Amino acid sequence: MHERDIFDERQEVKKASFSCPFCRERNDYDVRWMTRRKKKQAPRHLNHDDQARFAKSRDYMVRVDDQLMCKNLRCRKRFEIPTSQSVVFI
Repeated sequence: MHERDIFDERQEVKKASFSCPFCRERNDYDVRWMTRRKKKQAPRHLNHDDQARFAKSRDYMVRVDDQLMCKNLRCRKRFEIPTSQSVVFI
């Protein structure tokens, strides 16, 4: 069983406000997320264990971007997204 058998995937862009650790300037950045939503019905080819896993599964989002580029024209350095949260359950 693969995740694509259970979930529909779609990329979304969410705005988040971060400050650059180098120049300390705060800006809004577009952060890409992969949204995985559970399908309405389980595929027919799943065995009993996979059907139980399908019943327990939930919608979630995975962050695609790990680094951002500062929007300040004088800085333009790359920095990591400071939050450690890369998976969010919906």
